[in-house]
Amino acid sequence: MKRILLSVAGLAAIGTPAFAADLAPRSYVPTKAPPMVSPAYDWSGFYVGINGGGGWNRNCWSNTSFFGTAVIPSAAEGCGTGSGGTVGGQIGYRWQSASWVFGVEAQGNWANLSGSSTSLVFPNISNQSNVDSFGLFTGQIGYAWNNVLLYVKGGAAVTGNQYSSWSIPTGAELSSANDTRWGGTVGVGFEYGFAPDWSVALEYDHLFMGTDNVAFTGVTAANLGVNTRNEDIGQDIDLVTARINYRFGATGISKY
Repeated sequence: MKRILLSVAGLAAIGTPAFAADLAPRSYVPTKAPPMVSPAYDWSGFYVGINGGGGWNRNCWSNTSFFGTAVIPSAAEGCGTGSGGTVGGQIGYRWQSASWVFGVEAQGNWANLSGSSTSLVFPNISNQSNVDSFGLFTGQIGYAWNNVLLYVKGGAAVTGNQYSSWSIPTGAELSSANDTRWGGTVGVGFEYGFAPDWSVALEYDHLFMGTDNVAFTGVTAANLGVNTRNEDIGQDIDLVTARINYRFGATGISKY
């Protein structure tokens, strides 16, 4: 009996480690979480910014009256081009749906786009023009590749203009006029978001300002305050500006 007990005890001692090894818990290997993708750039929200650049204007003149006497048909005096700088600001709002970005914007600029041309009707007179301000009120639609946005825009434009006539032989100013006119604009821009709430852009705009009839008033002692002539003046403007915008409440959207 004693031998049987010893044999059973020996077998138990031999089998216990193997059995215990079989029952030992397997080591736990945690499942790896999917890598996090960098936050997508969100173009939605209100923004304000400043812009600066240059522009070119083209003005075509036709004389329609001279000292109150109508000129029929009107006499084409030719076209002149001008150029200069501009600086201003913009405010707008954008909202994003998938990769499409929609927006509205108002922009106001000071400008100095000036030029002159010699009249084909009055060869001793130089016609001068200057666009001293403009505003744009536009809608936008664009497509975004994360923090890169390509957009087109269009809407209304308004310009403030100054005109004058000068004697070529004497260099004296003869008459002057000014007007504010409304027209249309189309443009295209490329914008890059370099921080969640900051972006820079390069934009081109063309302004179709149509033709206005402008009344000139004499500035010399002989004709001070007298309506000396009327001109149909057609206007087109091209603008290239660099812009920087700050967007309020900008956030990224984390994606996995």
